[in-house]
Amino acid sequence: QVQLVESGGGLVQAGGSLRLSCAASGSIFRFSSMGWYRQAPEKQREMVASIPRSGTTNVADSVKGRFTISRDTAKNTVYLQMNNLKSEDTAVYYCNTSPLVPWGQGTQVTVSS
Repeated sequence: QVQLVESGGGLVQAGGSLRLSCAASGSIFRFSSMGWYRQAPEKQREMVASIPRSGTTNVADSVKGRFTISRDTAKNTVYLQMNNLKSEDTAVYYCNTSPLVPWGQGTQVTVSS
């Protein structure tokens, strides 16, 4: 089974930027899409953005205009560029495939006000 390792999280001030990386143990091109999810304490896990094997990317309304998903298939890596961060963005961020594979540990993003 493919393994996913997220990295790049940390503490950042509101208005700042962060770039998350998700390294996969195999080619990401064999999946229909790759996506970023986040889960804040006591809240449901939600999809933030996704990028299909072909076609246009998708982002949630809450992050539209601020977050951008991209990939480097040669490196088997998907990225999430996060700009103009808000306190509401504080969460553990995960990546996953479609169809889903076991979740990784995620990476913590904390935005201070």
